[in-house]
Amino acid sequence: MTNEQEVRTLIENWVTAVHAGDLDTVLADHAPDIVMFDVPPPYDGVRGLDAYRDTWPGFFEWQRSGASFALESLDVTAGEDVAFAHALLLCGTPDEHKANPALRLRLTIGLRRLNNRWTVTHEHHSFPLDDVPPAVASEQIRDLLNQWTADTTARNLDALMQPIADDVVSYELDGEYTGKPAVREVCKSGLDATTEEITFTTTDLTVKASGTLAVAWGIDHVDAAGVDTQSRSTRLFQRVNNTWQLIHQHLSYPSKS
Repeated sequence: MTNEQEVRTLIENWVTAVHAGDLDTVLADHAPDIVMFDVPPPYDGVRGLDAYRDTWPGFFEWQRSGASFALESLDVTAGEDVAFAHALLLCGTPDEHKANPALRLRLTIGLRRLNNRWTVTHEHHSFPLDDVPPAVASEQIRDLLNQWTADTTARNLDALMQPIADDVVSYELDGEYTGKPAVREVCKSGLDATTEEITFTTTDLTVKASGTLAVAWGIDHVDAAGVDTQSRSTRLFQRVNNTWQLIHQHLSYPSKS
């Protein structure tokens, strides 16, 4: 085999061993002074074969929940004594891949030929950071609500539904609704209730965001035929595939008692 083929076979066998929970094979062909930059801390890396060994039992236990660990792509460059490879792997639970089909583990491996054997001296594992800075997320949610205002005025029901999750749960003023089709009917009924111009805005708006979740609350105003109907609103958004989706909302009138 060529050097590239040898390295490719080594990595493919390592991936198979990881998925099988075969610790001995996972450790084989790794240098005693290996340095691994892993997804979890420590931030300065896992250093030495003993520390590397200790990272795997917890991962194997997580895998037994049904998680995948499989090569999707692998590119190898090898010289006579040094080689490196980069790969993308399907690494996650079925629920995680359903929520984010683009989810991939990124892997870079560095190797040296020692005693006529290819030996892994460095691994780097990472997932892309999909968190949005809170200030940016807040502005994106405000833009979404402003777009709802425009789409309401335009009576564009399809556009209104675009940022709503399929499994949304909505506590509306007249009842509880689960699923996008049910919420669509509520919105359609509202648009069909009048032929006059209708607008939707939210005032006193506050948005708080962290990671892939954001919550917004304020006072909703639905103006139809010059009548301004006001209600309190709380909305929860989740960022999926770089898009914010409404996953829950709660609307209510203040009690008159």
